[in-house]
Amino acid sequence: MALLDQLCRFRVLDPACGCGNFLYVAYRELRELADTLTRRIVEFALEGGGLAREGKSSVLPRRLPYIQLRNMHGFDRDVRAVRLARWTLRMGQRQMHDRFGEAEALSPLIELPTIQAKDALVEPWPDVDCIVGNPPFLGSQHMRREFGADYLRWLCKEFGIGIKDYCVYWFRRAHDHLAPGQRAGLVATNSICQNRARRVSLEYIVANGGVITDAISSQNWPGTAAVDVSLINWVKSPSPAHTEFLLDGVPVTGITADLRTPETSTALARPLSANSGRCYQGMSPVGEGFILSVDEATAILARSEANYRDVVRPYLVGEDIAESPRQEPRRWIIDFGHRPLEVAMKYPAALSIVRERVKPLRARNKDRFRREHWWLFGRPYTAVRSALEGLPRYVAAGRVGKRLLLTWCEPWTCPSDLVYVFAFSDDYAMGVLSSSFHVVWARSRSSTLEDRLRYTPTSAFMPFPWPYPVDAGQKEHVAKASRQMIALRQEICVSEGIGLTRLYNRLEEGAYADLKASHRELDAAVAACYGWTRSVAEDPAEITQRLLRLNGEIASGERPYQPFATRAHEGGGQQLSLEIAVEHATAQTMHAGNVAERLA
Repeated sequence: MALLDQLCRFRVLDPACGCGNFLYVAYRELRELADTLTRRIVEFALEGGGLAREGKSSVLPRRLPYIQLRNMHGFDRDVRAVRLARWTLRMGQRQMHDRFGEAEALSPLIELPTIQAKDALVEPWPDVDCIVGNPPFLGSQHMRREFGADYLRWLCKEFGIGIKDYCVYWFRRAHDHLAPGQRAGLVATNSICQNRARRVSLEYIVANGGVITDAISSQNWPGTAAVDVSLINWVKSPSPAHTEFLLDGVPVTGITADLRTPETSTALARPLSANSGRCYQGMSPVGEGFILSVDEATAILARSEANYRDVVRPYLVGEDIAESPRQEPRRWIIDFGHRPLEVAMKYPAALSIVRERVKPLRARNKDRFRREHWWLFGRPYTAVRSALEGLPRYVAAGRVGKRLLLTWCEPWTCPSDLVYVFAFSDDYAMGVLSSSFHVVWARSRSSTLEDRLRYTPTSAFMPFPWPYPVDAGQKEHVAKASRQMIALRQEICVSEGIGLTRLYNRLEEGAYADLKASHRELDAAVAACYGWTRSVAEDPAEITQRLLRLNGEIASGERPYQPFATRAHEGGGQQLSLEIAVEHATAQTMHAGNVAERLA
């Protein structure tokens, strides 16, 4: 009886209840549990002689407690959703009445005040025993348009984590509201376990006594939205310690904040300062008017009044790397770099296009720098320009894609913000970046967009431990293997007229055995640089474990680490990443008259 009494007092909250589906399921399951317990109580009473039978069935005592509909609590900002949720629960009550028998009277809608039309992030939450639901799917970039600036300022002040994906705040509020031993289960887009969102949600939960007990790391959302979601169940400060875990339906030893096992998680990897100044996102012009067709670029470059190669550049996007047989840009762009307007005027054909296509839109831009410097890209991009300055070539990779695809680029090529650039010009660096060691690490550390990898330098490149020290012979072995792999795949792409995506799709199906062997040779050469056997490259879990251990040794100072030679043109200042921190200030204070043309 004590267990039934406790169960019938059990209260559930869905703080973003929508039309009430989660609460309906919770009510249904609680009613079924209560019915099971009630029947067991009756069976024990019959066996002990404390209850009489009437015909072939037992009479359930009316004094036994039951699950009440008001045990279900819900919030939603949408009044219509709240009305639907009440209807859903009333229909559920009728169904449970037919299935399990009478409990409480079937009362009218107006008597369900526990479902309220309120903003759950603003209103206080009732005392409950567990929290369930799927908080709103809304990315941080859309929140200002949806809620307005005042609401965002309130979020920043209330939670102290800046502007993040909307569901992040629900995870934090849910965990803070739980008492020790209580549980929550929420659904979110799978970005919740990735990088920016994870650090202020799941990592916050784990750091504050939460234990993730059961999770689905990623699956397709069954509704109309084209998103992948994660399902996370956790308990706060369990006592005794929780010992059983299910991840993607499989028993595991534990679940980390990135929804991996402790053996495969890289969430604890720390950035390595020696890696700074080597990887950047490409440039965003902030204005389609900067972009030129091939014909427009050809016509401008043919003009004689100025050397238009200075400001008209091939424009590389991720699709070029994935689809072009030579991984070449298929569009062009006008890029005045840091040139002041009086210098930009020396290229009249290019400036007239920007004046016509970009300036009218920039005049309405809220950013002062962009309004006043309408002929320049949206940011100075000081760091990436400095990092690439003087290199005979650089490595580029698509920002988002099924695979991490890398290619060489000429210094004339302007990388878009859909591309990440690596400030290396040597074949050894290309070999390490193209190896399974970097690719597996990147996949474990990067976020995703739907089912595609979204490379992120802060989480993927900065903590990646390069081989060090490495002797000249080992480096040359990697460089040679890299050159051979690049040459072979280039030959296939050009002869077949296909891009890298189609090439590697075919390779995965069994084609191009010689290219596959070339990749294996490259992996073996990189493994040797780490001092490992080539078999390590064939085991992704082993790769992540070894690299994570190596990262920890380097970050703690146990192992020396200086894998990159200093480039003379960097002027001794290797911390180029520091320029990122001052770019915004530079953008706001830079005036055309005091910018030297040599910075272009």
